[in-house]
Amino acid sequence: MNDITQELGWVTREVQQQERNGRPARVVVARRDYHTDIRDVWDAITNPERLPRWFLPISGELNVGGRYQLQGNAGGEILACTPPHELRLTWEFGSEISWLEVRLDGLRPECTRLELRHLAHVGGDRWEQFGPGAVGVGWDLTLRGLGRQCASGGSIERSAALAWLASEEGKQFVRQSSDNWCTAAIHAGEEETIARAAAARTTAAYTGATVPAASTRG
Repeated sequence: MNDITQELGWVTREVQQQERNGRPARVVVARRDYHTDIRDVWDAITNPERLPRWFLPISGELNVGGRYQLQGNAGGEILACTPPHELRLTWEFGSEISWLEVRLDGLRPECTRLELRHLAHVGGDRWEQFGPGAVGVGWDLTLRGLGRQCASGGSIERSAALAWLASEEGKQFVRQSSDNWCTAAIHAGEEETIARAAAARTTAAYTGATVPAASTRG
């Protein structure tokens, strides 16, 4: 379990509030350094032949203005692409749309910082129910997969990844990730009791546990 704690410690997390299209929005921000050069990380996150090795198969018109689709997950429009530094796109799942930005900075020849910003219009009741961990835990898992791809270059079988997530080690990763996002929410000004209750529900959603539903504010 110490390895999980160490790995999660490689990510810094922030929760912010902004406006987009004249409406208030929540932003989850995750940053992690990878011990490889910037072009390797860029290739890992944009190469359609490499993405399935650590994330998901992708299809579509993969250029600015085109639309992409991740198999069994989100799709959307590619808004900007500036190799090897910036990728911006919409993140559309079901009827909901949010926005994703990924920025890379080459700190040294063999060290690259990735910053991921996921912005969404989230209602107060829904935010109170799950908090930033609803998407933050998923991004922690994704950044973990990217790290393994950059370190080994090997492929991660989808079935093996799901089996790991269902294992006690995987559940511990989720619990600690959810707790870390809870801490980020508290640092951003969220009331502690609300943040911890939301983190418990997020953990339950990922691990299959059961917790009481959130109260609805009048």
